[in-house]
Amino acid sequence: MMNNFPYDMMTERPDALERLDLKVYWGNYEIRVLRFHLITFPAGKMVSFHKHAEYEFHFIPRGKGMVILEQEPFHLREGMFYLTGPGVMHYQEADAGEAMDELCLHVDIVNLAEKEKGQGRRTRHAADPWEIAEAQDCMEKLKALPLKPVMDVHRAMPYFLEAYQAAHMKYAGLYTTIKHSVIQILLRAARAYETEPMEALLPARDMKAYRFQLAMEYIEANSAGEIVLEDVADKLHVSSRQLQRIIKDLGDGRSFSEILEDIRLKAVCRRLAETKEPIDVIAGLEGFSSGSYLHTVFKKRFGMTPTEYRVLHAKL
Repeated sequence: MMNNFPYDMMTERPDALERLDLKVYWGNYEIRVLRFHLITFPAGKMVSFHKHAEYEFHFIPRGKGMVILEQEPFHLREGMFYLTGPGVMHYQEADAGEAMDELCLHVDIVNLAEKEKGQGRRTRHAADPWEIAEAQDCMEKLKALPLKPVMDVHRAMPYFLEAYQAAHMKYAGLYTTIKHSVIQILLRAARAYETEPMEALLPARDMKAYRFQLAMEYIEANSAGEIVLEDVADKLHVSSRQLQRIIKDLGDGRSFSEILEDIRLKAVCRRLAETKEPIDVIAGLEGFSSGSYLHTVFKKRFGMTPTEYRVLHAKL
């Protein structure tokens, strides 16, 4: 008999997960959980041919037995998984001399986009397009899975225990944990039949635009102090020359010093309009060496002095 069976704790409250009215939303799908448990088939136990209108995921964490899928018999052993989709006739039997445990996830999967389209309504929820695509891909794979057991090579089984622990121990964020577990079981089950690893297509950033955005955020946050191009490049882990090219391409033709000056003048204008602080004070607060230097730069840019701007735009 195997010691330290990791799923023993699930026998304490076998219906802990099934007492929850679980509806998991993933992409354009609603996944309604019907059964979610660990069950033990005593040695020699037989479950006659039957079928379901939904998907039933069967994992064997311990023991051995057999399953007949439609008319094809297969031996089952520890670590195996098989899926019975809607309408698939199947028969189960534990070995005559050894009990067989089964982790079962029984779900009804509804494509909300198709359902609501048929009802003449727009989809009522918004999901990340990458999540929509991955959920769609997984569902298509589940529909096409062959009727035969395989090894649970991607370790979907531990997610049964993770979901049970969350429900039984009432973790903070237990719903999110259970949702994550259900989705992982579906994903890893579908992946178990892949003969070769698929290259994942992941969302990729436009790194030039991303670095430009980070540069602008850093300049704005530090514009009141002494800041030079090399400082910003160092924070972004790029060379000064590379950052110059990024700014030239995405900064509307402005140089680093022009962008810095624009940001400082914008802050000066806000202070002129919203406060009564002296011009010399504002100059020091926003990175200008003196009030007279601010006066020169400001008049060259706006055609008026800081004082004249304040008279026109004062909010106090």
